[in-house]
Amino acid sequence: MAVPSPRYAERITGAQALLRSLELVGTEVIFGLPGGAILPAYDALVDSKTLRHVLVRHEQCAGHAARGYAQATGRVGVCLVTSGPGATNLVTPLADAYRDSIPIVAITGQVPSTAIGTDAFQEIDVLGITLPITKHGFAVTDAEQIPAAIADAFRIARAGRPGPVVVDVCKDALLAATPFPGLLGSAPQTPTMYDEELLRSALKLLSSASRPVLYVGGGAVLGETAPELLRFAEHAGIPVVTTLMGLGVFPDSHPLHMGMPGMHGSVAAVGALQQADLLIAVGVRFDDRVTGQLSTFAPGAQVIHIDIDATEVSRVRHADVPLVGDCKEVLGELHRLSAAEDLRYDFTAWTRILQGYQKTYRPAYEQPAEGLSAPRVLRRLSELAAPEAIYVTGVGQHQMWAAQCIGFERPRSLITSGGLGTMGVAVPAAMGAKMALPEREVWAIDGDGCFQMTHQELATCVAERIPIKIAVINNGSYGMVRQWQNLFYDERYSQSELNTVGAAPDFVRLAEAYGCVGLRCTKADEIDDVVRRALEITDTPVVIDFQVPASEMVWPMIGPGISNDDIAIARGLSPRWDTSIVREEIIARNASNKLIRASPRAVSLVTRDTPYVVPRVTATVRRCGLTINRMSMESRSGRQYLKLFLESPGDRGESLVDSLRNLADVLECKAVEQEESHEYERLDHDAIG
Repeated sequence: MAVPSPRYAERITGAQALLRSLELVGTEVIFGLPGGAILPAYDALVDSKTLRHVLVRHEQCAGHAARGYAQATGRVGVCLVTSGPGATNLVTPLADAYRDSIPIVAITGQVPSTAIGTDAFQEIDVLGITLPITKHGFAVTDAEQIPAAIADAFRIARAGRPGPVVVDVCKDALLAATPFPGLLGSAPQTPTMYDEELLRSALKLLSSASRPVLYVGGGAVLGETAPELLRFAEHAGIPVVTTLMGLGVFPDSHPLHMGMPGMHGSVAAVGALQQADLLIAVGVRFDDRVTGQLSTFAPGAQVIHIDIDATEVSRVRHADVPLVGDCKEVLGELHRLSAAEDLRYDFTAWTRILQGYQKTYRPAYEQPAEGLSAPRVLRRLSELAAPEAIYVTGVGQHQMWAAQCIGFERPRSLITSGGLGTMGVAVPAAMGAKMALPEREVWAIDGDGCFQMTHQELATCVAERIPIKIAVINNGSYGMVRQWQNLFYDERYSQSELNTVGAAPDFVRLAEAYGCVGLRCTKADEIDDVVRRALEITDTPVVIDFQVPASEMVWPMIGPGISNDDIAIARGLSPRWDTSIVREEIIARNASNKLIRASPRAVSLVTRDTPYVVPRVTATVRRCGLTINRMSMESRSGRQYLKLFLESPGDRGESLVDSLRNLADVLECKAVEQEESHEYERLDHDAIG
């Protein structure tokens, strides 16, 4: 970066240089909270004609608001805090932005340079603390360094894979006089490590595939890839799945969209990845919440991995064709080459199978006889809200229900914490999104646990006239923690209940105390009226307390550490896959593991009595290319006793026994001679298989 000679430049204070530098790089809004070391910058802020400062009630929320601003627009979010605890309160939002590749510049005050290393009041090694969770950090001890540091911080935050950058400025640098020559910054450079030969290799894999899937993540959103993705997917007719962070980059309503994969993804999306023979991975990191048990993820698929970050390619899953570069550019080139060579594809049969899964296994939630169902609330809210609304979620059950029930038709319409899973992010991030796009309707979808972590920012919203709308899905507990305790910890609800005697706040009165409008909804027939009342209020924040039962759980679900093949659509219920499209590959894959000896016609198991054990067992049988003819089950003393009778196991029965022995919760497994008995029950595939 070139900076003109300061010989004839105007002389101003370092604090003034800081603000002018921010103005020149295009900053419009700063989220922050003053303190001793950063006070010179706040004094200079009084004279700024273009910068708007939003005074938050906690520094952590300054970081989350900057994240919401950045994620809603693609521009760099800015936060400004003091040294010591002010800076350390930014650690969580910086880590959150780092994990989700959100461009933020965090400016922190620091003690005078002469006091560094003396354990001065509120001295802290900010760069040392934040080094693992930022792209870069600048230590500014001289006022002349400020313009270059700000220009470089913004360039680095945007360049390549975006992320947070820290600029730590000593107080004496802010007070000192310095020449200000202006600011010259270079445009971010996009790294590319692919050529036409690699592109043709990718198209060759696509031409030979019969079951390809576009597996699309947050990198596609960050790269503004939506037009190229839609054009390429429609040109080739390839089914698309979008991760939590990628929702909206491909329209939910499009017939090629199979939904969100992962732990609480759709059956169609999970099945698409598991049964694919080619994954075109676009801006994804093969996160464990998507892959499940990595060794069994997409077992028959080759991989084309497109990502701007070279370190991400082949890090988790080997890429047969690595395409390192901007997702927008690479997909555009793939479409151009494919169209130029008049390549034709027909994946109609494959798409129909996945659409069959969509139709058969839509998320089905029962409406309670009395009260509300959280999924119904969110589905109806999205139908009544403006089509261009932005939704910002906390983390937990409400986050997953929002991903399932709200239709995301455009990029950047969902703001959520994906990689770090930060509770409390919704209210401040919604505040930042609304500041960035005041003409858009912004809904914060929060749980009662998350809301109680950052609701103090309602005061900020009122003071700054930021009219966000907040839907609190109030089940009186840390809902996802409670769900795991229900499923995996024998319903022992340790420290997950929030509504103990006298401890449950009245969210309506809380909202009113802050100067917001508070509404409550407890019945299904009240949903429309309450949401419409909230939509009519456009000049102040609105909080709606939706009271839902604590017993409601998120389905589908893939239990921790198990294969995606074992996805459950409800407790003890699994989908019935179309095995005709994968049987040949499964048989071939397992053939090398067979043992040359007599093969059993039946298998006996003793397992722990857990809700996932039967789906795991039946899925393992399918993966080994076998079919269960009938099965007996008996539960006693915390154990399940299963006997499986197989149809023509051939040489694969012994490899099945080995595979079953490796399953979690299987205590004993052995081959037995088949015998006839009227006690055996025919396996109900619609129920558990």
